Amino acid sequence: MRLQSSLFVLALGLGMAALAPAAAQPAPVRPAALPAADAFFTDPRLAETRAVLVLQDGKILYERYGPGYGPGNRFISWSMAKSITATLIGELVAEAKLDLDSPAPVPEWRAKPDDPRAQITLRQLLHMESGLKHIESDPPELADTNRALFADKSGDILAHATAAPLESKPGTVFEYSTLTTHILAGIAVRTLAPEAKTPAERRAAMRSFIIERLSGPAAMPSLICEYDPQGTLLGGSLCHATARDWANFGQLYLNNGTVAGREVVRPDWVSFVRTPAPTNPGYGGQFWLNRPGAVGGNSALFADQGPIDAYSANGHLGQYVVIVPSKRLVVVRLGKTQDDVLAPVRAALGRLVNSIPAPAAKPTAVKPTLAKPAVVKQ
Repeated sequence: MRLQSSLFVLALGLGMAALAPAAAQPAPVRPAALPAADAFFTDPRLAETRAVLVLQDGKILYERYGPGYGPGNRFISWSMAKSITATLIGELVAEAKLDLDSPAPVPEWRAKPDDPRAQITLRQLLHMESGLKHIESDPPELADTNRALFADKSGDILAHATAAPLESKPGTVFEYSTLTTHILAGIAVRTLAPEAKTPAERRAAMRSFIIERLSGPAAMPSLICEYDPQGTLLGGSLCHATARDWANFGQLYLNNGTVAGREVVRPDWVSFVRTPAPTNPGYGGQFWLNRPGAVGGNSALFADQGPIDAYSANGHLGQYVVIVPSKRLVVVRLGKTQDDVLAPVRAALGRLVNSIPAPAAKPTAVKPTLAKPAVVKQ
């Protein structure tokens, strides 16, 4: 489903959520006694929290919603969509249709002799170290992200993204870039459907791939992503799912890529996305890491509180799916808090994670995996 109006998309960020029919609204699970989670709904510094959901060992430990929201609401991803796109790229790498360290298959860069952009690798795109010139958000009227999603470049996001010149040598500088993820989404659809000629064909190919390889096997039936008019997945910004399905996405990674004993994402891809990028210890493969020394000096999570193995899908205005393997924990926080006042939200997430003890160790079980080529190199 593609929302037809940029104004409607903007309205989502200003306070609306996609509603399921009232009759389809399931009941929330009664919250456990968890004061650190309740704080998201009582502390004014953490407003506007719309949903908090905590899973431990795959079971709902806590689930609560703000006024007007419930388990049937879809919540916008903003940049959590980047982690969805990385998952889809990982599936294509696992099938040997893409290679992390080969030049990224972007025909716009290969069309010109000696274009240095033709040497940018898939790994460098995933690590946000392509070297492409980019303005993420400031000043807003010139930001490439805003122009591509909502203004003069929204008719063909991939064309806008791939037209960017180099401003640094690939692999040397970390620069967060939403358009980099749109390039990855373009690579995905071109790899899946090289013969697709129309936007409708490209959308259909990507929708089928998402259902077959992610939302179906990972139990995320509410997941809906948007597309630009050319049929390119808006994989840097605009996917929508319920809080429970965002939690299931986190659980997929917590379980090392498996769901009910079935491999959905290769374990080596899970390892790749949570391994620090060479140019930023606080960033992996389109996921943020809870590690000190992040570029800019500010952790995207709560590195001062630990645990160091926590990592997350993060989104504009305070969207988080936090995965903590050492505690077998997934924490989802969804809401609308301006980015310049998110520090209390991050600190509260750290307090919540650290208030929950790790469960008792379980015996190690050997689970079957699907045979796929071992093509991911760390």
